[in-house]
Amino acid sequence: MTDDLARLQFEISTCQLCAQRFSATETQHRPNPVVWFDAAPRILIVGQAPGARVHLSNIPFSDPSGDRLRNWLGVTDEEFYDRSRVSILPMAFCFPGYNAKGSDLPPPKLCAETWRSRVMNLFGEVPLILAIGGYAQKWHLGTAANNGVTATVSTWQDYAPAVFPLPHPSWRNTGWLKKNPWFEAELIPALRTRVRKVLDDD
Repeated sequence: MTDDLARLQFEISTCQLCAQRFSATETQHRPNPVVWFDAAPRILIVGQAPGARVHLSNIPFSDPSGDRLRNWLGVTDEEFYDRSRVSILPMAFCFPGYNAKGSDLPPPKLCAETWRSRVMNLFGEVPLILAIGGYAQKWHLGTAANNGVTATVSTWQDYAPAVFPLPHPSWRNTGWLKKNPWFEAELIPALRTRVRKVLDDD
């Protein structure tokens, strides 16, 4: 691990920029950045932000969403959590909290504005980026993702094999999966093939 990487990981892990913001949410929680990346990953997983379970476990995707995502990728838990090959870089490192209706709040823009470019610059070229959800897709695909997640994911072949746009693997999207059978019939097999090639070529 380089000194620059270790220093950046420490800075992020101790970040308190959103303390006041989080204390004003329904959960009234403190910042707890979940840092799970290393230098030169083969695969970069870009999600939205940690959920409540990850806030407690400090392990990204340690929930049913993670189980579904690992199934989509066709990887074992050991492969998924091997930081020498797979880095997880959400659009915000902390659980944003819930609103008054119990829904997840969006990732604070301040997090990506403060940290994201610094981390990406340390990575260099990444063979495979998984852009999960609208926030990640807009960051990595720009205006091409302006028409929403469904439109972006349905045109996944325009971005593959370097980037695969994905819906969030949350149980809330089970209905979306049923309405869009092409996702599991066409995109998932291509994704698994690409994941295996990237990992096996390491």
